[in-house]
Amino acid sequence: MTAFPNSGFLSEASERLRVMLSSLATPVSLAQGEVLFEQGDEGDALYALMEGMLEVSFLAMSGRKLALSLMRPGEVFGEIALFDSGPRTATITAVEPSQVLRVRRNDVMNQIREHPDLAVDMIRLAGLRMRWMGAQLNEQVFLPMPVRLARKLLHLANQQEVPSARIALSQSELAEFVGATREAVSKTIATWKRSNVVEASRGGLQIHDFAALRQLAESDLI
Repeated sequence: MTAFPNSGFLSEASERLRVMLSSLATPVSLAQGEVLFEQGDEGDALYALMEGMLEVSFLAMSGRKLALSLMRPGEVFGEIALFDSGPRTATITAVEPSQVLRVRRNDVMNQIREHPDLAVDMIRLAGLRMRWMGAQLNEQVFLPMPVRLARKLLHLANQQEVPSARIALSQSELAEFVGATREAVSKTIATWKRSNVVEASRGGLQIHDFAALRQLAESDLI
């Protein structure tokens, strides 16, 4: 059987899902910057990330790109469009060279008909996705930008394969993640730098004080 990452959704997936991926999936390699699928494309497959890192983003009605998250090995995605036959709701782009497994929609649906217990995985995956999307929406609507930025930095630091104080994203990229302008993010980082919480460096940002950043992330009055 295929060796799966011991992380993300796959770390708790059922044996049936693993068997389906091992027997029916096609490997797809992506170069850095390559798009796997775009918002609005037909949803015709389920994917599992085996190596690398993928960015999830979408275009707002204004035409502005908003980055939602970074996916790391073990994540399974693409399930929502399988069931409603609707278009993709986001764009998936390789942040670094990556490899995914792809199972076509008809194969997934046939497997669910033959093995109804596989539907439990799909329902749980869809539930986690909807819960995550709801949390993202709540943050964008109700939380001040500095709080969103502090939470995103903590999330990105802990999400790395080896948790690190260095975030290898530019301030423009961070702005896409928190739905703000680069200028607003830069001003916030400059304020935090004066308190030695974080510091911008070439090609990224360094976290100096995790405790202070957590306090910023938990405050709704910044």
